Amino acid sequence: MPSPRPHALHQEIIQTHAADGKPVCIRSVRQSDELRMREGIAKLSEQSRYLRFFSVQPMPSDSVIERLVDADGHDHIAWGAIHVDGHENPAVGAVHAIRCDDHPRIGEFSVAVLDAYQGIGLARMLTTVLLIHCEVEGICELEIQTLAENMPAIRFILSIGAERRETEAGVIGYRLAVRPAIHRIASAPQLVGMRDIMTALARYIPLGDSPCAPDNSIAHNLPGH
Repeated sequence: MPSPRPHALHQEIIQTHAADGKPVCIRSVRQSDELRMREGIAKLSEQSRYLRFFSVQPMPSDSVIERLVDADGHDHIAWGAIHVDGHENPAVGAVHAIRCDDHPRIGEFSVAVLDAYQGIGLARMLTTVLLIHCEVEGICELEIQTLAENMPAIRFILSIGAERRETEAGVIGYRLAVRPAIHRIASAPQLVGMRDIMTALARYIPLGDSPCAPDNSIAHNLPGH
């Protein structure tokens, strides 16, 4: 059976459940999601907006919003979670990786989940989909910037293999190798949602021909390695 074309991954829609049983749909972010994105950000608590955007302003600028929904599935990979409640079907979380111009095999990572939906596995589920998509598209390492006080985020990224790099003005930098993180998540005890994701996307995970395989490592070319 031939391998699926990479663009097909961008088109996947995964129907599953969060840890508390809420039905959720996980799919790639589209430009038509701008209103959903704005509504979701507006529902974040002031603390959650601060931890995500390093700012307490009620809404990011229009240019930031436009960038968040301008995901092409290659240089900007973005996935969202929608609570399929049968009514408003609100967006409740999103994850992004944006390829670095200077180092095209490195991306900048971010994730946010609405306060009312935290603690039910959505960040892990979204990150898993993102990691698989990143490997397919040749983004092999992720840079993560988080405030030192954001302990839930720090515990999560450390649990999937992130390594601390530097600290500046209360912001801690981490580096996450994509391929090992996928294997770490896949081998861990899984929520129903995680099993659904791995079942839906396992065929996309590259084997020996991965652009992120050790022989293709970029570590020796990067400062600090």
